[in-house]
Amino acid sequence: MPLSLRTRGKRRVRPPAAVLRAIRLNNGFQLLFNLLWWMPVFYQYQRQAGLTDSQIFGIQSVYYVAFCLLEIPTGFIADRIGQRRCMQLGAAVMTAANLLPVASPSFAGFMAHFLAIAAARSLVSGASSAYLYEYLHEHGADEHYVQAEGTARALGLWAKIACWPLVGVLMHVRHEAPYVLTALCALGSLVCAAALPAIGAPARGAHPPAERAGLLGSARQAAKVLATSRTLGPLMVQGVAVFTLARICQVNLFQPLLLEKDLPVADHGAVLSAMTVAEAVGSARTGWLRNRLSDTTAVTVLSVVMALTLAATTLAGGPGTVLWLCVFAAAAGLAYPVQRNLINGAIPPTPYRATLLSVESIVDRGVCALVALAVGAYLAADRLDALLVHAAAGTCVLLLVVGVVLRRLRRSRGGVPVTGSR
Repeated sequence: MPLSLRTRGKRRVRPPAAVLRAIRLNNGFQLLFNLLWWMPVFYQYQRQAGLTDSQIFGIQSVYYVAFCLLEIPTGFIADRIGQRRCMQLGAAVMTAANLLPVASPSFAGFMAHFLAIAAARSLVSGASSAYLYEYLHEHGADEHYVQAEGTARALGLWAKIACWPLVGVLMHVRHEAPYVLTALCALGSLVCAAALPAIGAPARGAHPPAERAGLLGSARQAAKVLATSRTLGPLMVQGVAVFTLARICQVNLFQPLLLEKDLPVADHGAVLSAMTVAEAVGSARTGWLRNRLSDTTAVTVLSVVMALTLAATTLAGGPGTVLWLCVFAAAAGLAYPVQRNLINGAIPPTPYRATLLSVESIVDRGVCALVALAVGAYLAADRLDALLVHAAAGTCVLLLVVGVVLRRLRRSRGGVPVTGSR
């Protein structure tokens, strides 16, 4: 019987004290590292600093390109120096990055700020997930990984809900307060990362660190792991659906969709808050769905729900659209931690875990970049409803193909589950 079915319905036990401490420190790190106080006001802040719209959005374009370019080398760094030290390095860079706009509120200062943030986030993106997974695995607490990831994400979302409404007032009291507070939070994340317990010996079957000679050698080994893992590639493709739908909806389509429904701009912040609440609740309640479905099925079902809710907005008015967007956000919150667990479970024992997670991040963002171009073309042609319907259909087709591939892999292995879901 597959592991996911045997464990379904069992009562979750409390993790050991050492594991619980590591989970709590990871929660603190994730909350503080990702709490960007300046997010709701950075556009206006840069305008007040004298930047034009072309300069502001030009910086954003450079930021996304830099993030992709830095993912692979920072994954190598994490695998070489250890995920925990890479998290510490990322937190230190993030602290310095958020002081740059205070020291130099200019085009050059903001460009350096976002490039440093790209470096910090790429240092942490694969390392933090790899650290938590390997630490829990080392202590025999694998079953707590999904809930730990979900709780960390939920806490970060609740913190944003609580803090972001205060930014406008704080900015009036002290103009640079959003950046100073973000730097202080990043410093707090550095303290949490420094307090994280070290991981012991490499996992059984992994190559010892001495065998990792040079970046090119590491790249070849990581590529070999990806090529020889029968399920890692399909599961990465499955994860693209979740990440791309969530990113495109929350960043590119959110305001155009609400404006299409004649919802006032003044209400957009309230709608975003409602979606964030729904996502936070979903992230903290992953166990509810995992007690009923296997992880691969859960991610597929949630991805389809996300796609269909976007398509459903084409038939809804303003209030109905807000309701569907909240359902979309709740599904995304449920899906993220489960999908993280699937990817980590598909990676065999290897010293290149952070590098492989960085590869997944590059695939996600690369697809997002292509989809963003398509979104722009649809919006320019005033075909928003067609975009939403086509996105839903494309997602369902993609998931159908991935499902067929995973089922064939399962059958070719004599019924053995494709991944250890939990």
